[in-house]
Amino acid sequence: MKTHNGSFDEHAVLHHLAHFLPAQNPLKDFVHHNTLHAFQHKNFHKALQEATTIFGYKTYLSLEDFRQRYANSEINEKVLDKILIESKGQSNLDLWKEKLIHQNYDESINPRIGSLRSHWKKEYAINLEKSTHSILFRVLCSYLDQGIAMWNFPIHDQGFLASIITIEKNSIKGIFTSKRAKELLNSNASITQLLEIIVGKEELFEQYLFDQQFSHPGWSGMIATIESNPSSLLDAKAITFEELVKFELLLEIDALDKKFNSNWSPLGLKVRPEEFNLFENVRYNELFDVLSLWQQAFEWSFYDQVLSNVQHVKENDSREVPTFQGLFCMDDRECSFRRHIEHFDNSAATFGTPAFFNFEFYFQPVNGKFHTKLCPAPVTPKYLIKEEYRKKKQATDLHYHKQSHSLFFGWIISQTLGFSAAFKLFLNIFKPSMSPATTASFKHLHKKSKLIIENFDIDKKEDNLQVGFSVVEMADRVEGLLKSIGLVENFSPIVYVVGHGATSINNTHYAGYDCGACCGRPSSVNAKVASFAANHIKVRELLKLRGIDIPTTTQFLPALHDTTRDEIAFYDEDTLSDINKALHQQNVITFAKALEHNAKERSRRFDTIETNESLEKVHEKVKKRSLSLFEPRPELNHATNAMCIVGRRNLSKQLFLDRRSFLNSFDYKVDPSGDYLAVILGAIAPVGGGINLEYYFSRVDNQKLGAGSKLPHNVMGLIGVANGIDGDLRPGLPSQMIEVHDPVRLLVIAEHFPDKVKYAISKNPATYEWFKNDWVKLIAIHPESKEIFVFNEEEFVVYKTVSKEAHYIKNEQELFEKTKENLPIGILTNA
Repeated sequence: MKTHNGSFDEHAVLHHLAHFLPAQNPLKDFVHHNTLHAFQHKNFHKALQEATTIFGYKTYLSLEDFRQRYANSEINEKVLDKILIESKGQSNLDLWKEKLIHQNYDESINPRIGSLRSHWKKEYAINLEKSTHSILFRVLCSYLDQGIAMWNFPIHDQGFLASIITIEKNSIKGIFTSKRAKELLNSNASITQLLEIIVGKEELFEQYLFDQQFSHPGWSGMIATIESNPSSLLDAKAITFEELVKFELLLEIDALDKKFNSNWSPLGLKVRPEEFNLFENVRYNELFDVLSLWQQAFEWSFYDQVLSNVQHVKENDSREVPTFQGLFCMDDRECSFRRHIEHFDNSAATFGTPAFFNFEFYFQPVNGKFHTKLCPAPVTPKYLIKEEYRKKKQATDLHYHKQSHSLFFGWIISQTLGFSAAFKLFLNIFKPSMSPATTASFKHLHKKSKLIIENFDIDKKEDNLQVGFSVVEMADRVEGLLKSIGLVENFSPIVYVVGHGATSINNTHYAGYDCGACCGRPSSVNAKVASFAANHIKVRELLKLRGIDIPTTTQFLPALHDTTRDEIAFYDEDTLSDINKALHQQNVITFAKALEHNAKERSRRFDTIETNESLEKVHEKVKKRSLSLFEPRPELNHATNAMCIVGRRNLSKQLFLDRRSFLNSFDYKVDPSGDYLAVILGAIAPVGGGINLEYYFSRVDNQKLGAGSKLPHNVMGLIGVANGIDGDLRPGLPSQMIEVHDPVRLLVIAEHFPDKVKYAISKNPATYEWFKNDWVKLIAIHPESKEIFVFNEEEFVVYKTVSKEAHYIKNEQELFEKTKENLPIGILTNA
C-alpha cells in the first residue's frame, strides 16, 4: 500500500494488515464473530475463494464430504437441480450435475501468503520462524500476562518497546546479541528503516509484513485487538501492533547478524518483485464454482425443509391472559427449553430477546477491583451497576495459595495438602463435584445480592460512569424491550426475566458458553436490573403514558438458567405478593419438568449418557458432566445453529426445530413502520451471524480458522490458548465445540411485509452488508398471506418450496431418542 507519491506508507499498511488478522478478544471476553470479517464487503462465495487463494484457508467442506452427504440424502436432489438450473441454465443441468457428482479436481491449496519469506530458507538456509518465534512468544506472553506468571514483567508501565529498551540497558545478558539490533532498538528505528535492511526493495515491503505476521496470526491478531480495545485486559498493558512488528523485525535482524556475522544482503535482492502480488485479482476456478454450488444445495436442502413447515403452521391467536410469561434469551439453546415449558403449560407464553434485556452497563461486584461489561461487545456503556456491600465469603482451596510457589512453603504444601489434592483429583474421576475452580453461572450473582440500580444524582460519576439509571432512562429501556418483542398488553401476574449462563471446569473457552449479548458472561445481573426497572412504580407511570399499561398486580421476577446443568435459580422471590408466591410455586414445578426433559433431549448427543434411562438419572449425569475435569464437552453450546426466526411465537410454536434456531420475538402489528425490526436485525446480523460463521469456519478448517483439539491446549497469560509453551495463539473454536456442526449459513426468517423488512435492513449500512453480500440468508414471511420472499441481489423475490408437504411429528420423545444426528424440522401434532 502506497501513498499518492508512490512511497511506502507503513501506518496505512499496518492498518490494512490488522484488518485481515483474527479479531478474537482475550478469553475472558470471548465473543463470537465472523472469522473472515475482512472480506465481508464482498459476496460470500467470492470472498471464500479469495480467502483460500490468498491465505490458504479451507472455506468449504471437501468434495468427498459433499458427495457423501448427497448419497446419504442430506442434500436433496430436487434442490440440487433447482440450484443448477438457476445458476447454469436448464440446458447445462446434466453437464454440471456430472461435474458435481463425478468429476475429479485438484483440491490442494497453494496460498500466496508466505511465498516471499519462504526464500529465506531457499537463499540462506535459515528458518527465521524457528530462530525468532520462541523468544517472541515468550516475551509477549510475559508482558501481557494477566495472572499466571509468578513474577511480573520487570517493567510494564512504559509501553512495550520502552520496557524492552530499559531491560536491555539494565541486563547483563539481554534479548538481543548483535550490536546493530541493539543500536536500532535504542534509536527507535522506523518499520520502513528496518524493512530497508531486511527486504531492501520497497515494492516488497507490504508482502513481507503480511508474510511475517501471518506466520503467527494468533498473537498478531491479539495484539491488534488489545490495541483497539485496551479495556479487554483487566491488568492493562500498553502495547501497539506497530511495536510488535518493530520488535519482530529487530529479532530477525539479530538472528541474521548472529548467523552470518552481519554479512548478508536484503532478501529483495534475491527475488523478482513482480512474482509477488498478494492481492492480485483471483481468477475463475471451476473447483470453487463446484464447491459453491454444492454449498448452496446443502444449505437450501435445509432451508427448504424449514420454510415448507413454517408455511403449514396453524396459528392460534388466543387473547387470553397467559398463566405466566417468560422473557428468555434469543439463544438457540433456549429454543428447546421454551418448547418444553409451553408443552407442560400450554397457557404459558415465552418470548425471545438478547439477554442483556436492553440495559447496557458495566458491573462491579462487592469488593471487585474491576468493572466487567454486561452488554454486546460493540457497545460502550455509560452506566455502572454496583453490588451493595454484603459479607462475602470467597471459597478457596488452600493449595492454591500464592506461597505454594515459594521454595520452603511450596515443599511443605506439596507434602501435606498435596496428598489431599491428589485424592480429590482421583475422586473427581468417579464423583465430580463443585469446587472453587469451577466456573459456575450462579456464582456471578448471589441470590441475596442487592444492587444499586436507581440513580438519584446524574451528576455523580465513578470512573466517568453514571452509577445506576434514572427513572426516565429505565422507562426508555423497558419500553424498547417490551415493544421490540410485542409484549404490550395481556400481562400475566408473573413475568419471568430469565438470563442464562453455563457451568464448567477446566474449560478455557468458558466465556463462549455464557451469554454473548452480555460480552461472554451470565446475564443474571441484567435480568435483575430489567425486572427492577419494570417493577418500578414511576417507570410504569411513564410507560402508561406511552401506551403500555402494566397492571399493578403484575410482577417481573429475575431468574438464571444454567444451560449446561439445566438448572434454574430465581431471584427476589421474597418481593412477590402472597397471591403471586402461590402462583410462582406452581410455575416452579413447570420449570422443573421442562428442565428435566430438556436435559434428556440434549443427552442424545452425549456419547457417555444413555438417553433411554429415567429422567432423573439422565439429568443427574448431565449435571455431573459440567463438573468433570476430564470432560472436554460440558455442553455443545451453539453447535448445529442454522437459523433465526424473528416473529410472533405462533410462527414457530408448533415446530420441532431441534435446538437449531435462535428465536427473537417480534410482532409486526406493534411495529408497522419496521423501526423496531431494524434494531432487532441490526443485532441479529453481527451476533447470530457472528456465532454462525465462527462455527462454520471453525468446522471447515479447524486447524487454521479453528483452535484444533482442546486437549493439548496450554493457557497463555490468561488471554489465549496455544499448543505447547511456544506455540501461536489459537483463534476460533476447538474441535470439541464444532464436531457435530453442519456448516451452513444462518437463515434469518423475518415476519413482516417485504418492503418493511428491506427498509429495516437498509437503515444501517453495516447491517445491510451482511444481507446484501449473502453472509446470512434472509427470508421475509408475509404476515397475512404466509407467502415466502427470499432476499436475492438486493431485492425480495417470491420463493416456492420444493417440499410441498409439511413433515408431521406425532411423538417427539421417540423421535429425538433414536439418533444423534440432526433431525428433520417438523410440525408437532401434540403441541
